[in-house]
Amino acid sequence: MSESIRAAQAADAAAICAIYNHYVETTAISFETETVAVDTMNARIAEVQSQFPWLVYEEEGVVLGYAYASKWKPRAAYASSVESSVYLHRDAGGRGIGKKLYQRLFAQLKAQGVHLVIGGIALPNAASVGLHESVGFIKCAHFSEVGRKFDRWVDVGYWQLNLEQVTS
Repeated sequence: MSESIRAAQAADAAAICAIYNHYVETTAISFETETVAVDTMNARIAEVQSQFPWLVYEEEGVVLGYAYASKWKPRAAYASSVESSVYLHRDAGGRGIGKKLYQRLFAQLKAQGVHLVIGGIALPNAASVGLHESVGFIKCAHFSEVGRKFDRWVDVGYWQLNLEQVTS
């Protein structure tokens, strides 16, 4: 089986949209309520890559997941902290792809001098909590009913990972 993790390219935007828009349309995992167009996703990828990595996981030429980091907050004192995101094709969970993406992302972020990675998770989401905790994230906050989607309130938890404590 041929697999790779590489930097996202413009040609990946449609596959990334297909992965992401499933979550937009069918879950509260993303708080977006409208699907994202390919050109919009392409712009998002370019914006992120101007500062941080956006990686895709590919098997046999098919993108099955992606992970990226973005600014946590715009003020200068937050420059060493980022927010991470990881999304997998709906049929690709439980295979270690998210962990592989995160490990590669963290190595690149650490090389860039990033100190802290923050992950926000719409709750409940046992799979995402499990992934984040398996790579060393620690829960640090919980906001009740902070979002509303599909006529219900959704909580969000935050997990953090100090990259100076990551050894692999």
